[in-house]
Amino acid sequence: MQIIQSVESKIYTIRGERVMLDFDLAQLYEVETKVLNQAVKRNIKRFPDDFMFRLSLAEWESMRSQIVTAYEEIGSSSQIVMISQSKRNTLITPFAFTEQGVAMLSGILKSDKAVNMNIAIMRAFVAVRRIFLQPHDDNERLKEIKERIEEHDIQLNQLYDAMDNLLDEKIAQKKWETREKIGFKIGKK
Repeated sequence: MQIIQSVESKIYTIRGERVMLDFDLAQLYEVETKVLNQAVKRNIKRFPDDFMFRLSLAEWESMRSQIVTAYEEIGSSSQIVMISQSKRNTLITPFAFTEQGVAMLSGILKSDKAVNMNIAIMRAFVAVRRIFLQPHDDNERLKEIKERIEEHDIQLNQLYDAMDNLLDEKIAQKKWETREKIGFKIGKK
């Protein structure tokens, strides 16, 4: 479970897609980033634009500041990652792999570590998807409950009105029967 949480922290939303960056994947697969990227380039037909894309320079600058902040908050063990990233040519932006792109990596990286890590990554993507879908379901449920309550309120108000009308009729009937009668009375002497 800890590995899935570790992977979840490396899933970013870029261009409306949940993605993982090449250097994070390389770290998880325990290979160098350039080795991972070379394997991808040798199999580039497997990675269409919706599976993998290169970040723009502006996206990369924004991501770098977020990544540094995140790694500083995590602690010193993550400084190793930042040291390895400081070697990266900042003009060459990283590749971002969508969930399908990460799945495709399993076909080109065949070590046992890569296969096991790929399974963990897929589970992390599923966990993230569940998290994103959960509030939507809750909102729908709350909306449905609210609508039901409003319907019940209307029905209860109609019931109360009907009961009031019945009570008013009974009170009027009693008043009519118990009123003092006027006029000529025939009856017992």
